[in-house]
Amino acid sequence: MKGLAPGAILRLSLLALGTLALVPAQLLVMRLLPSRSAMLPLLFHRLTCRCLGVRRQVRGAPPPPGSSGLIVANHVSWLDISVLGAERPVCFVAKSEVSGWPVIGFLASLQRTVFIDRSRRSATAEVAQQMGARLTDGQAVVLFAEGTTGDGTRLLPLRSSLLGAAHEALGKGAAEADGEADIAIYPLTISYTGFHGMAGGRFERSTLAWYGDTELAPHLKTVLAMGAIDVELVWGEPIAMGRKTSRKAATRLAEAAIRKARQETVSGRPLA
Repeated sequence: MKGLAPGAILRLSLLALGTLALVPAQLLVMRLLPSRSAMLPLLFHRLTCRCLGVRRQVRGAPPPPGSSGLIVANHVSWLDISVLGAERPVCFVAKSEVSGWPVIGFLASLQRTVFIDRSRRSATAEVAQQMGARLTDGQAVVLFAEGTTGDGTRLLPLRSSLLGAAHEALGKGAAEADGEADIAIYPLTISYTGFHGMAGGRFERSTLAWYGDTELAPHLKTVLAMGAIDVELVWGEPIAMGRKTSRKAATRLAEAAIRKARQETVSGRPLA
Protein backbone atom coordinates (compact mmCIF):
# COMPACT_ATOMS: atom_id res chain seq x y z
CA MET A 1 0.00 0.00 0.00
CA LYS A 2 1.33 3.43 -0.95
CA GLY A 3 1.94 5.98 1.76
CA LEU A 4 2.56 3.53 4.59
CA ALA A 5 5.42 4.07 7.03
CA PRO A 6 8.25 1.49 6.93
CA GLY A 7 7.15 0.08 10.30
CA ALA A 8 3.61 -0.46 9.05
CA ILE A 9 4.90 -2.16 5.89
CA LEU A 10 7.02 -4.48 8.03
CA ARG A 11 4.08 -5.41 10.25
CA LEU A 12 1.86 -6.05 7.23
CA SER A 13 4.58 -8.20 5.65
CA LEU A 14 4.94 -10.26 8.83
CA LEU A 15 1.19 -10.81 8.90
CA ALA A 16 1.21 -11.92 5.25
CA LEU A 17 4.08 -14.35 5.84
CA GLY A 18 2.43 -15.76 8.95
CA THR A 19 -0.83 -16.25 7.05
CA LEU A 20 0.94 -18.06 4.21
CA ALA A 21 2.52 -20.41 6.75
CA LEU A 22 -0.68 -21.10 8.69
CA VAL A 23 -3.08 -21.66 5.75
CA PRO A 24 -1.64 -24.99 4.49
CA ALA A 25 -1.27 -26.20 8.07
CA GLN A 26 -4.94 -25.42 8.75
CA LEU A 27 -6.05 -27.19 5.56
CA LEU A 28 -4.16 -30.27 6.68
CA VAL A 29 -5.58 -30.15 10.21
CA MET A 30 -9.14 -29.74 8.91
CA ARG A 31 -8.71 -32.85 6.82
CA LEU A 32 -6.85 -35.11 9.25
CA LEU A 33 -7.74 -33.79 12.73
CA PRO A 34 -10.99 -31.80 12.40
CA SER A 35 -11.48 -31.80 16.18
CA ARG A 36 -8.31 -29.67 16.48
CA SER A 37 -9.21 -27.22 13.70
CA ALA A 38 -9.96 -24.35 16.11
CA MET A 39 -6.42 -23.93 17.43
CA LEU A 40 -4.61 -22.51 14.38
CA PRO A 41 -7.26 -19.80 13.82
CA LEU A 42 -6.67 -18.76 17.44
CA LEU A 43 -2.96 -18.38 16.64
CA PHE A 44 -3.75 -16.49 13.43
CA HIS A 45 -5.96 -13.97 15.22
CA ARG A 46 -3.33 -13.39 17.90
CA LEU A 47 -0.77 -12.80 15.18
CA THR A 48 -3.15 -10.35 13.49
CA CYS A 49 -3.67 -8.39 16.69
CA ARG A 50 0.07 -8.31 17.33
CA CYS A 51 0.91 -7.11 13.82
CA LEU A 52 -1.84 -4.47 13.79
CA GLY A 53 -0.91 -3.17 17.22
CA VAL A 54 -4.14 -4.21 18.93
CA ARG A 55 -3.96 -4.43 22.73
CA ARG A 56 -6.82 -6.29 24.39
CA GLN A 57 -8.18 -5.82 27.90
CA VAL A 58 -10.89 -8.07 29.35
CA ARG A 59 -13.41 -7.31 32.09
CA GLY A 60 -16.09 -9.59 33.47
CA ALA A 61 -16.21 -13.37 33.52
CA PRO A 62 -15.82 -15.04 30.08
CA PRO A 63 -17.42 -18.41 29.36
CA PRO A 64 -15.55 -21.33 30.98
CA PRO A 65 -12.91 -22.85 28.67
CA GLY A 66 -14.40 -25.45 26.36
CA SER A 67 -18.01 -24.46 27.08
CA SER A 68 -20.63 -24.05 24.36
CA GLY A 69 -23.04 -21.17 24.03
CA LEU A 70 -24.00 -18.17 21.94
CA ILE A 71 -21.70 -15.17 22.32
CA VAL A 72 -23.88 -12.19 21.40
CA ALA A 73 -21.75 -9.13 20.65
CA ASN A 74 -21.96 -5.69 19.13
CA HIS A 75 -20.15 -5.17 15.82
CA VAL A 76 -17.89 -2.24 14.92
CA SER A 77 -15.27 -3.41 12.44
CA TRP A 78 -13.76 -6.35 10.60
CA LEU A 79 -11.14 -6.10 13.32
CA ASP A 80 -13.72 -7.47 15.81
CA ILE A 81 -13.15 -10.93 14.30
CA SER A 82 -9.50 -11.07 15.33
CA VAL A 83 -10.07 -9.22 18.61
CA LEU A 84 -12.52 -11.90 19.73
CA GLY A 85 -10.91 -14.78 17.86
CA ALA A 86 -7.63 -14.12 19.68
CA GLU A 87 -9.30 -14.70 23.06
CA ARG A 88 -10.65 -18.23 22.63
CA PRO A 89 -11.59 -20.84 19.98
CA VAL A 90 -14.90 -19.75 18.43
CA CYS A 91 -16.84 -19.95 15.19
CA PHE A 92 -18.62 -17.00 13.64
CA VAL A 93 -21.92 -16.40 11.85
CA ALA A 94 -21.52 -14.13 8.81
CA LYS A 95 -23.58 -12.96 5.84
CA SER A 96 -23.16 -15.08 2.72
CA GLU A 97 -21.53 -12.23 0.78
CA VAL A 98 -18.43 -12.61 2.94
CA SER A 99 -17.78 -16.08 1.50
CA GLY A 100 -17.19 -14.50 -1.92
CA TRP A 101 -14.78 -11.80 -0.75
CA PRO A 102 -11.19 -12.28 -1.98
CA VAL A 103 -8.86 -13.68 0.71
CA ILE A 104 -11.27 -12.87 3.58
CA GLY A 105 -13.89 -15.34 2.37
CA PHE A 106 -11.29 -18.08 2.10
CA LEU A 107 -9.89 -17.34 5.56
CA ALA A 108 -13.42 -17.33 6.99
CA SER A 109 -14.08 -20.77 5.53
CA LEU A 110 -10.90 -22.06 7.19
CA GLN A 111 -12.44 -21.11 10.52
CA ARG A 112 -15.63 -23.00 9.61
CA THR A 113 -17.70 -19.82 9.59
CA VAL A 114 -21.46 -20.32 9.30
CA PHE A 115 -22.73 -18.27 6.34
CA ILE A 116 -26.30 -17.02 6.08
CA ASP A 117 -28.04 -15.93 2.88
CA ARG A 118 -30.49 -13.26 4.03
CA SER A 119 -32.17 -13.11 0.63
CA ARG A 120 -33.76 -16.55 1.14
CA ARG A 121 -36.54 -17.17 3.64
CA SER A 122 -35.28 -20.67 4.37
CA ALA A 123 -31.79 -19.38 5.21
CA THR A 124 -32.47 -18.78 8.89
CA ALA A 125 -33.67 -22.36 9.42
CA GLU A 126 -30.64 -23.78 7.59
CA VAL A 127 -28.21 -21.66 9.58
CA ALA A 128 -30.04 -22.54 12.78
CA GLN A 129 -29.41 -26.23 12.10
CA GLN A 130 -25.69 -25.56 11.65
CA MET A 131 -25.58 -23.44 14.79
CA GLY A 132 -27.48 -26.09 16.71
CA ALA A 133 -24.99 -28.74 15.57
CA ARG A 134 -22.05 -26.57 16.65
CA LEU A 135 -23.62 -25.89 20.05
CA THR A 136 -24.41 -29.57 20.57
CA ASP A 137 -20.78 -30.32 19.70
CA GLY A 138 -19.68 -28.04 22.54
CA GLN A 139 -18.54 -25.09 20.42
CA ALA A 140 -18.93 -21.38 21.16
CA VAL A 141 -20.77 -19.55 18.36
CA VAL A 142 -20.34 -15.78 17.89
CA LEU A 143 -23.38 -13.87 16.70
CA PHE A 144 -23.14 -10.18 15.85
CA ALA A 145 -26.82 -9.69 16.50
CA GLU A 146 -27.06 -6.13 15.18
CA GLY A 147 -26.93 -7.72 11.74
CA THR A 148 -24.33 -5.23 10.47
CA THR A 149 -21.50 -3.03 11.67
CA GLY A 150 -22.29 0.27 13.37
CA ASP A 151 -20.45 3.60 13.28
CA GLY A 152 -18.57 2.90 16.50
CA THR A 153 -20.52 5.40 18.58
CA ARG A 154 -23.88 3.70 19.09
CA LEU A 155 -25.48 0.28 19.41
CA LEU A 156 -28.06 -0.80 16.85
CA PRO A 157 -31.07 -2.86 18.00
CA LEU A 158 -30.25 -6.55 18.36
CA ARG A 159 -32.20 -9.05 16.26
CA SER A 160 -33.75 -12.01 18.02
CA SER A 161 -34.51 -14.26 15.02
CA LEU A 162 -31.23 -16.20 14.93
CA LEU A 163 -31.16 -16.59 18.71
CA GLY A 164 -34.59 -18.19 18.63
CA ALA A 165 -33.87 -20.33 15.60
CA ALA A 166 -30.68 -21.70 17.15
CA HIS A 167 -32.57 -22.54 20.33
CA GLU A 168 -35.27 -24.33 18.35
CA ALA A 169 -32.67 -26.38 16.45
CA LEU A 170 -30.85 -27.32 19.65
CA GLY A 171 -34.12 -28.02 21.42
CA LYS A 172 -35.09 -30.68 18.89
CA GLY A 173 -32.03 -32.68 19.90
CA ALA A 174 -33.02 -32.49 23.56
CA ALA A 175 -36.73 -33.07 23.12
CA GLU A 176 -36.63 -36.69 24.21
CA ALA A 177 -34.75 -35.84 27.40
CA ASP A 178 -36.21 -32.59 28.67
CA GLY A 179 -38.76 -31.43 26.15
CA GLU A 180 -36.76 -28.21 25.89
CA ALA A 181 -33.16 -27.14 26.28
CA ASP A 182 -31.53 -24.00 27.57
CA ILE A 183 -28.87 -22.15 25.59
CA ALA A 184 -26.31 -20.05 27.44
CA ILE A 185 -26.21 -16.54 26.00
CA TYR A 186 -23.03 -14.59 26.79
CA PRO A 187 -23.39 -10.82 26.14
CA LEU A 188 -20.13 -9.27 25.00
CA THR A 189 -19.32 -5.60 24.48
CA ILE A 190 -16.47 -4.61 22.16
CA SER A 191 -15.24 -1.04 22.70
CA TYR A 192 -12.23 0.59 21.05
CA THR A 193 -11.07 2.85 23.84
CA GLY A 194 -7.64 4.25 23.00
CA PHE A 195 -5.22 5.08 20.22
CA HIS A 196 -1.48 5.78 20.46
CA GLY A 197 -1.79 5.25 24.21
CA MET A 198 -4.39 8.03 24.59
CA ALA A 199 -8.11 7.76 25.27
CA GLY A 200 -10.18 7.99 22.10
CA GLY A 201 -13.37 9.98 21.67
CA ARG A 202 -16.33 9.67 19.31
CA PHE A 203 -14.34 10.85 16.29
CA GLU A 204 -11.57 8.28 16.77
CA ARG A 205 -14.07 5.45 17.33
CA SER A 206 -16.03 6.35 14.20
CA THR A 207 -12.78 6.49 12.22
CA LEU A 208 -11.93 2.94 13.26
CA ALA A 209 -15.47 1.66 12.54
CA TRP A 210 -15.97 -0.16 9.25
CA TYR A 211 -19.51 0.41 8.00
CA GLY A 212 -21.57 1.59 5.06
CA ASP A 213 -19.59 1.83 1.83
CA THR A 214 -16.17 1.98 3.48
CA GLU A 215 -13.65 0.03 1.39
CA LEU A 216 -11.42 -2.50 3.12
CA ALA A 217 -7.99 -1.49 1.73
CA PRO A 218 -8.16 2.19 2.77
CA HIS A 219 -9.57 1.16 6.14
CA LEU A 220 -6.74 -1.31 6.69
CA LYS A 221 -4.31 1.49 5.85
CA THR A 222 -5.96 3.66 8.52
CA VAL A 223 -5.66 0.87 11.09
CA LEU A 224 -1.96 0.35 10.29
CA ALA A 225 -1.31 4.10 10.55
CA MET A 226 -2.80 4.22 14.05
CA GLY A 227 0.13 2.26 15.41
CA ALA A 228 -1.54 1.12 18.65
CA ILE A 229 -5.19 0.38 19.30
CA ASP A 230 -6.65 -0.37 22.73
CA VAL A 231 -9.81 -2.45 22.83
CA GLU A 232 -11.84 -3.58 25.81
CA LEU A 233 -13.97 -6.72 25.93
CA VAL A 234 -16.63 -6.70 28.63
CA TRP A 235 -18.45 -9.95 29.40
CA GLY A 236 -21.96 -9.65 30.85
CA GLU A 237 -23.76 -12.12 33.07
CA PRO A 238 -24.81 -15.26 31.14
CA ILE A 239 -28.48 -15.56 30.18
CA ALA A 240 -30.26 -18.93 30.05
CA MET A 241 -32.58 -18.78 27.04
CA GLY A 242 -35.16 -21.55 26.96
CA ARG A 243 -37.49 -22.80 29.65
CA LYS A 244 -38.07 -19.50 31.44
CA THR A 245 -36.61 -16.87 29.11
CA SER A 246 -37.93 -16.43 25.58
CA ARG A 247 -35.71 -15.44 22.67
CA LYS A 248 -37.13 -11.91 22.67
CA ALA A 249 -36.60 -11.53 26.41
CA ALA A 250 -33.07 -12.95 26.10
CA THR A 251 -32.33 -10.52 23.29
CA ARG A 252 -33.57 -7.58 25.38
CA LEU A 253 -31.43 -8.69 28.32
CA ALA A 254 -28.34 -9.09 26.12
CA GLU A 255 -28.89 -5.69 24.52
CA ALA A 256 -29.33 -4.05 27.93
CA ALA A 257 -26.08 -5.64 29.17
CA ILE A 258 -24.15 -4.41 26.13
CA ARG A 259 -25.60 -0.90 26.39
CA LYS A 260 -24.74 -0.75 30.09
CA ALA A 261 -21.15 -1.79 29.46
CA ARG A 262 -20.79 0.81 26.70
CA GLN A 263 -22.07 3.52 29.01
CA GLU A 264 -19.61 2.73 31.77
CA THR A 265 -16.63 5.01 32.13
CA VAL A 266 -13.53 3.65 30.39
CA SER A 267 -10.22 5.46 30.46
CA GLY A 268 -11.76 8.49 32.11
CA ARG A 269 -14.56 9.15 29.61
CA PRO A 270 -18.03 7.66 29.03
CA LEU A 271 -18.71 5.59 25.95
CA ALA A 272 -21.86 6.40 23.98
